[in-house]
Amino acid sequence: MKRRKWLYVALSGLALSALVLAQGRYQIGTPLSEQEVQEWNIRPSILANGVGLPPGEGTVDEGAKVYAIHCAGCHGSTGEGGAFTRLVSEPFPITKDIDSVDFAIGNYWQYATTLFDYTRRAMPFATPGILSNDEVYAVVAFMLYQNGIIDGSEPMNAQTLPKVEMPARALLELDPTTQKRFPWLKLP
Repeated sequence: MKRRKWLYVALSGLALSALVLAQGRYQIGTPLSEQEVQEWNIRPSILANGVGLPPGEGTVDEGAKVYAIHCAGCHGSTGEGGAFTRLVSEPFPITKDIDSVDFAIGNYWQYATTLFDYTRRAMPFATPGILSNDEVYAVVAFMLYQNGIIDGSEPMNAQTLPKVEMPARALLELDPTTQKRFPWLKLP
């Protein structure tokens, strides 16, 4: 009886597979238009030297407004911590004794362009990708200002952002033995 049941299941599976193949590949979903693809296409990745940065511009004052709406709920009103990690800190060396919750823009991020790329792709947490390029530039300008990295006198854009000197570039030195930045971290 069991053998017969398995044979029936196998034949049903083969028949279903043949039916799917005969109708074309999967036949589910709706094809996207080129415009719809471009709305979600955030490639290429943004490189440290600014290659891939989109057009747009944002100021510290604009960033404070966007931050209050989209970021403060998780990271606190000034970026010094809330339900999620803090974004603002004083620059200090990252060592194996520093808890990862103390990593922040001012002491961990090596490139301002990476901050832009991450923010554009992954933030706000609940609705990633909803910020316009101008809003992302503005939020990044605000965060850099909050960390004391820029003075806020000029807007952030594809020309100014790659020129920002991040303090962490000097703080994160290679371990002389392993030639790794964090030799004590074991990544999966």
